[in-house]
Amino acid sequence: MYNNQLIKQVEYYLGNNKKLLVAFSGGLDSTVLLYLLLQLYQKNSTLQIRAIHIHHGLSNFSDTWVNHCRWQCAIWNISLIIQKVHVDVHIDGVEAAARKMRYKVFKNTLQNDEILVLAQHLDDQCETFLLALKRGSGPAGLSGMSICTNFKKNLILRPLMNFSRFQLQNYAKSNNLSWIEDDSNKNLRFDRNFLRIKILPLLTQRWPYFSSSVFRSAFLCYKQEKLLDELLNKELNALLTEDKALIIKKLLTRSLEHCFALLRRWITLHNVCLPSLKQLHCLWNEVIFSRIDAKPQLKLKFYQIRRFHGLLYLLPLMENLRNIQINWSQDTRVILPDKLGHIISGKGDIHLRAPSDKQKVSIRFGGHGIIRIIGRVHSRSIKKLWKEFKIPPWERDRIPLIYYDEQLIAALNVFICEEGKILNNKNVLQLFWDKNSYVKNK
Repeated sequence: MYNNQLIKQVEYYLGNNKKLLVAFSGGLDSTVLLYLLLQLYQKNSTLQIRAIHIHHGLSNFSDTWVNHCRWQCAIWNISLIIQKVHVDVHIDGVEAAARKMRYKVFKNTLQNDEILVLAQHLDDQCETFLLALKRGSGPAGLSGMSICTNFKKNLILRPLMNFSRFQLQNYAKSNNLSWIEDDSNKNLRFDRNFLRIKILPLLTQRWPYFSSSVFRSAFLCYKQEKLLDELLNKELNALLTEDKALIIKKLLTRSLEHCFALLRRWITLHNVCLPSLKQLHCLWNEVIFSRIDAKPQLKLKFYQIRRFHGLLYLLPLMENLRNIQINWSQDTRVILPDKLGHIISGKGDIHLRAPSDKQKVSIRFGGHGIIRIIGRVHSRSIKKLWKEFKIPPWERDRIPLIYYDEQLIAALNVFICEEGKILNNKNVLQLFWDKNSYVKNK
């Protein structure tokens, strides 16, 4: 009964997309999905299907699952990519860390114009909704997973979202499909498993169409959020600087609810998970409305929100670099810590007196003391110079400082000390700080 419904649904959502990367765990859901796409390929040979299996290494059966996926794809003549990953369970927990790693692999594997096809279904959507409800999420969180989602420059498609696990299982049995059973799916310490095994069967027994009703509620939340995005995005853009900092003064002309809606969208703009209501209140009271002379910040997992000169900045968490010293021979490129890029000698706009043969050159961070910079009669503390040049507090310990022996010579792209003044045009050290080079080095 479900055969025609399923294949028509998948074909409808595929539309004109021809290049597909299918997440294939070897379980029931992804096996049904891959088999349906194979049926469509036999009808339309212009489809280009690749499968990808993520080897998490979290189970004793991981290698067995890999072999099963290889065997199945070989029978169906589908190209399979096996990607082994290391999941750091100490940061986010097993479920979140594994999911984060999967999507990182998907992003790096997708080709141009290729869409990522996932096998999530109606029961998965119901679990996601209930987990969001447990966290106290608003409409954005309750909207759950979309059938079609933007994913960087590609798309994510979930064409089975209208079908239940029960329907997929019946389809798999009627087509004699074989699949693996993940032993961790029975572990009740995972929230999804608890909902799937203990809660949803009771809800479905009482209300057979419970999952479908949840799907409709999630969809209504999604439509509401899309409408708010449409109404607020233009307004949000008027509050932003070129580097996506938010202008606090312009924000404060609105009601609290209006401000919170704009703050949520500003955070989402940086591809950061939405904060809780408690975190939004902390942002409002302890960052936006903290003392003028304070250096407030709010941490959001791997990110932080800081205030400086009437602007809000959303930034990654940063390492403490104050104790780092890099000894440097100027004939080589030096790579800086914590994704600060690298420094190259022999080119660039920074011109210093070259060190003598006996002087050792080092790069340090977080300077202190009294210095005199070129063009000034009087000396000043480095702390006051940072303020004078309007360097945000979080950047002051991340600007490379060039030292000759124990003498500060320059803070790159900010100032040059008198001791770094060029006396002889033939004795010049030319430097370039490439701040974005860490992207190329990945």
